[in-house]
Amino acid sequence: MRRVLHEYNFTSGESKIHMKSDSREVLIKAAEEIKQHRRELLHYINEHPEFRYAMHPVDPVENAPRIVRVMASAASKADVGPMASVAGALADVGLRSMLKLEASIAIVENGGEIAAFTKEPIIISILSGDTVLSNRIGFCLNRENCPIGIATSSSRTSRTLSFGEADSVTIVADDASLADAAATAICNSVIGLDIKESIKRGLERAKRIDGVRGVLIIREGYSGIWGNLPRIVRIT
Repeated sequence: MRRVLHEYNFTSGESKIHMKSDSREVLIKAAEEIKQHRRELLHYINEHPEFRYAMHPVDPVENAPRIVRVMASAASKADVGPMASVAGALADVGLRSMLKLEASIAIVENGGEIAAFTKEPIIISILSGDTVLSNRIGFCLNRENCPIGIATSSSRTSRTLSFGEADSVTIVADDASLADAAATAICNSVIGLDIKESIKRGLERAKRIDGVRGVLIIREGYSGIWGNLPRIVRIT
């Protein structure tokens, strides 16, 4: 019998969080954890504004909050500024909280970046700057590929800063903070008049980021795939 999933949505500043789990209780706890870590992050970047505005990796100060250290680590691996990983890092906070309470299914989505764990097959929709495909294809997740982080960066949406030209770069990684940072980095590398070559360049960059499991790049009707992606399914 398929488990009943409970849903909890809330907004905290710029963060719009959507969560699902087979346990209602873990959702409330996860929301509290996310809000607490976000407060710690805001306090840190008020004290250290370079962390907010840097376009390249920044080392955190000694005894920095956990979320700051997680973001800095992801940014270092992907060679981007630490704020490129903030949405994914907060999603990871929620997922970690739910797993501590032994949730069998836990999904946290923050601005399109997803941290997930499941003991049974579930389908996660993929956002895309390509309006034909956005929310019409997804990944089928199962116990073997979880926990997992999924993030998408696009030159066609305004929710994040991007210097690339890809319709979308979807990253699957060990966690959402790394997926978020890597999606930004790889999207930024998909540029130039030669569309096929730009996609190839993005795929090659993905291969060099430790912890990235796979990537799907879409640009102007062309696509490229590398790595160990979950099964791609059509959503009707």
